[in-house]
Amino acid sequence: MNYRILGRTGLRVSELGMGGLFISRVGNEEREAGIAAVRRALELGVNYFDTAPSYADSEEVLGEALDGVPQAHIVSTKLGGRPQPFQPKDKDALRRSVDESLRLLRRDHIDLLLIHEPDRPRQYDWWEDWESFHGPVQELLEELKQEGIIRFTGLGGTTAYELPRIMATGGYDVVLTAFNYSLLWREALIAVLPEAQRQEMGVIVGSPLQQGALARRYDEEIESGLPWLSPPRREQYRRLYAAVDEIGIPLAELGLRMVLSNPAVSTVLMGARSVAEVEANVRAAEKGPLPSAVLACLQEIADMVPFRPFEEPFSLPFGRPYRGPGLAGR
Repeated sequence: MNYRILGRTGLRVSELGMGGLFISRVGNEEREAGIAAVRRALELGVNYFDTAPSYADSEEVLGEALDGVPQAHIVSTKLGGRPQPFQPKDKDALRRSVDESLRLLRRDHIDLLLIHEPDRPRQYDWWEDWESFHGPVQELLEELKQEGIIRFTGLGGTTAYELPRIMATGGYDVVLTAFNYSLLWREALIAVLPEAQRQEMGVIVGSPLQQGALARRYDEEIESGLPWLSPPRREQYRRLYAAVDEIGIPLAELGLRMVLSNPAVSTVLMGARSVAEVEANVRAAEKGPLPSAVLACLQEIADMVPFRPFEEPFSLPFGRPYRGPGLAGR
């Protein structure tokens, strides 16, 4: 496993981290599989683990999996969605959420505490002023730092243009950007990554495989012409699959290695559910950056649809119900 520095935090993180969304299952079998996956990741050198209160029981599962392990590791969780009804401007309620995270994670401090979806007011209306991005959450983060309960702070968002405006305030150490930096989606390159460089922020990339849309091939669905699949995106997928055949690298491996080829990225979160998936992702990462010719080919394919079509579902619902323009997967 290779390691990179997480921006101005100075933390040395594994270039492949583990996202907690898919270990958040309440059934006994899924829970045990999640714990086994986390511990196998540790054995293979993964030292960065991300979770959130909104990921079902992910914090609890991660806390159990990491309890008492000898390997050094870094844990990141978030503010958002707890307690219900969620009041993002209630500082006392936010502190109770942090206390609950500490209890579930079985820790006396949190390495990184991120504001979840600070860039989407429909999700969490964090800010009293959406121009200066000021709110009680900032005061709480500063208090928690002074008390030694958290070490570093960050932002976890999905927008390509609003998120960089919040980053530009200079008050955060890391940024987790999701759904906008992958084989076919490159919007994060426009403003998110450049702003992170200006602010010396660590960059965490979530959903490098678009929560499954790039994890495996969907040839039949692409050719059948799904109702939510725009003609440009459909043709782009065809070109991508043809490139996979020509290059000879499996699609999921290609996706992970493409993101890891960018030295501006500190760590990429895998959404592994099992030991087998962890091992496959680590093997892919260990092969290193892609050759420049392959990266150039993939950039040409990405340029076919440089911006997300207006009616495109946020998370492409391959194999899932379609609920209308922009709604699937939410």
